[in-house]
Order: sequence, then structure tokens, then C-alpha cells
Amino acid sequence: MPAGHREPMAVIGAGSWGTALAIQLAREGHRTFLWGRDPVQQQAMQQARRNLRYLPGAEFPSGLVVATDLSAVFAEARDVLVAVPSHAFRETLVLANSLLHPQMRVAWATKGFELHTGLLPHQVAREVLGQRATAVLSGPTFAKEVGAGLPTAMTVASRDAAFGADLAQAISGPNFRVYTQTDIVGVEVGGAVKNVIAIGSGIADGMGFGANTRVALITRGLAEMLRLGIALGGVRETFMGLACLGDLVLTCTDDQSRNRRFGMALGSGRSLSDATNGIDQVVEGVPAARAVHEVAVQRGVDMPICGEVYRILHEGSPVGAAVRALMGREIRAESD
Repeated sequence: MPAGHREPMAVIGAGSWGTALAIQLAREGHRTFLWGRDPVQQQAMQQARRNLRYLPGAEFPSGLVVATDLSAVFAEARDVLVAVPSHAFRETLVLANSLLHPQMRVAWATKGFELHTGLLPHQVAREVLGQRATAVLSGPTFAKEVGAGLPTAMTVASRDAAFGADLAQAISGPNFRVYTQTDIVGVEVGGAVKNVIAIGSGIADGMGFGANTRVALITRGLAEMLRLGIALGGVRETFMGLACLGDLVLTCTDDQSRNRRFGMALGSGRSLSDATNGIDQVVEGVPAARAVHEVAVQRGVDMPICGEVYRILHEGSPVGAAVRALMGREIRAESD
């Protein structure tokens, strides 16, 4: 949308990330409707003017409306931004699709393959929404920092150039910069794989390994991400950008990352259940590890780090065995 033209926007998903995006949109002058499935939480947010459960430190701008009636939201909003975990993505789109008006465009900030189908979010969206204009918003971000208005950069990928540009313009501001591109596949593969590598990086740190190990995991993890992305039709240059390399580095190195903290707990000797309970929010890398592993096997893509994380999480492999398996691999060219 042109600069200065602030259309109403709807954000579906009232977790930490959906809340942060709604705050950013409202900050830039959009009347922004934030809708979540839990009416009790919605009422609490209406009263407190903040999300006390998921983002307690960020006060809502005056233009942010906590909504309870999704049909009324869609009657007013120009476009929709979905920010739900990957396991709830299809269900949310099905719910929204029955209420969308014909010209409404749909974007998402959901990361990860659909577990039971191995589909990326844009493929799920195509099945549910048909040929409607769509886009994905992704990049190296923590909700707490976006909510606080700290400088942030992201990527919007869309095959509809007008929608990509409109969404980038809508959410951009003095401390929030959005770049546009068309490689939806590459952006989504980056968002899915980085959480699995972050668990591996956290495991290594939890075991007491040093910075050398962490950087090796990030670098070789990027190579795995690139191999899978190219096999699925992504563009090589995308993987050096914000949504892939940028998000990978952030998620593997900062303790705000739930996936990293979960891995650190496993590496320090805690059980899967204890590590999960200690996070108290969705750890996207756990289901992602299974989905990434299955897609990689189907496509014949070599992803040893992701494979070992999968075996730790879903086959009960000891973390020490994973380290030995990775370090004992056959010597090969770095470019392979």
C-alpha cells in the first residue's frame, strides 16, 4: 500500500509473535485487529492492554484492537497476517477461508513443514486458499525485541509483487525494515530447518563444548539447509539472506531462542519431558526435526546434523552417540 495510506490489518494468532507483529502494525498507524482462539486470554488482553501471558513487557498502541469476533474483523480488515505454530496452520486457514472476502490477501509468519504431509506453508495455503494472493514474512527476530521497538530487519517473499511491496510498506517503520523477494520456497525452508539446527547447537553448548563447535554446527547446518532448499526449488542466493543465514545465526546463538534453550537442557542431561516443561511454550524444532528428516529422506538429501537431532528427539539416541556419529563421518570436500 502506498506510503501514508494505512489500511486496517488483521493478525490471527495471539501468541508472542502474533502479538509483536500486531503491535508493530499498529505502531505504524494501521488499525490492527488481534484475534486468538482463547476467549479468556482475549478478554485478559482487552483489560490489561498487553499480552500478560506471552509478551508482558509490551504495551498495546491505541490502534491495536483485541478482537473476539473473527467475522467482524474480516469485514473491516484489508489483509490478514497469520502467526500460529505450524501444527495449527492448516486448521487456522480453513477457519479463515470461510470468512475471507474475495479481494482479501493472506500472509503468514508461520515456520515449519506440515508434519503429516511434509508440505511447506505456501503449499498448505494453496490447497486451502486456492489462487488468492499470499506472502510469507520471515527473518531473524525475537518477539520481545519487536515488541520493544528495537531495530529489526525481515524478509517478505511473495509471487504477487504488489502484495509483497504492500506488506513490506505496511509493517516497515523507523526501527523495522523489510526487504522483498519472490523465493517463497527458500525463505520457508530456512524457517523450518533453522529450528532443528538450533536444538543441535544448544545440545552442544549444554554438553560444554565451545564456540568452535557452535560455529561448525551453524556453518554445516547452513550447508544442509541449502541442499534441502535447492532440492525443493529454492534459489541459492536466498540462503545467504535474512530468512536463512540470518535467522539461523540468531536462533543458534541467543538464549531468547526456545529451541536453543531446549537443546541446552538436553545437552546438560535433562530428559525430553523435563526440557520441554522448562520452556513452557511450543518448541517448534521438535516436530520440525521429524518433518525435515522425512522430507530429506524422501528427496535423498544428506542432512547429518538434522538427522542426529531427529534421532535424539524421536528415537531416543543418546546425545553422546550423536556427537560420535557426526565426528566419525567420512572426510569429504567442504563443498559437498
